[in-house]
Amino acid sequence: MPDDALIHDPDGGMPRLLEIMRRLRDPATGCPWDIEQDFSTVAPYTIEEAYEVADAIERQDWADLKGELGDLLFQSVFHAQMAEDAGLFTFHDIANTMSDKMVARHPHVFGDESRDKSVDQQTADWEKIKAAERAGKAQGGTLDGVAVGLPALLRAMKLQKRAARVGFDWPQIDQVIDKIHEEAAELAEARNTLTQKEIEEEYGDLLFVMANLGRHLHIDPEAALRAANAKFTRRFEGVEAKLAAMGKTPAQSDLAEMDALWDAVKTDERRAAGNT
Repeated sequence: MPDDALIHDPDGGMPRLLEIMRRLRDPATGCPWDIEQDFSTVAPYTIEEAYEVADAIERQDWADLKGELGDLLFQSVFHAQMAEDAGLFTFHDIANTMSDKMVARHPHVFGDESRDKSVDQQTADWEKIKAAERAGKAQGGTLDGVAVGLPALLRAMKLQKRAARVGFDWPQIDQVIDKIHEEAAELAEARNTLTQKEIEEEYGDLLFVMANLGRHLHIDPEAALRAANAKFTRRFEGVEAKLAAMGKTPAQSDLAEMDALWDAVKTDERRAAGNT
């Protein structure tokens, strides 16, 4: 019978969490669901938990952030246990690999390099170190190592940054905006003349250039779109509230009425902002 003392120790910390995961994956006594998982089936949960961490930060809900960080940590522990089960590596190996990487990438903190340099210079040095690491992995291509599984807008930004480092970039923002107009025109034309797949391709081209514009404007497109989503949600809920005060639901309204209420919500927001 296994010793449950660590499992039920409220101050057990990482050893407790690792033991819980080991027990969940035990082929004889573990949880059937946890036992049958593999890296590919757990990966979507890992991505979801990372977004929930970002959401808690966005909402500045620090109590919720503690729980979400725990959920994300558990995902790392889950992957580590599956790797150990397969004889690949352990959580201890992961921690050591990360520590080695951080020490190597911060010679101005853990080595003999001077800390007397700008943030931009530190960023440039960081990228040089990463490039050397990629070269050591036989990743000689400019775009090698940009993870395919990243959110599409984030990956677009990373690909564009890599290409820009070797000079493949528009030097002026106006050129990016001109390209946006060009791609928008191609998409408009594609609607009537091309197949659905070709229309999707033109739409993707437009999104890709929009991400590039964000990079040139020093805007994170993921963050900007999250903010736009939040604004839309807030304003549409305002429309619903105004309709409810009239004894109506959106289904009982029409576009003209809701559009007018949308403008009213925007006016309310501007007035409230002016009073703060």
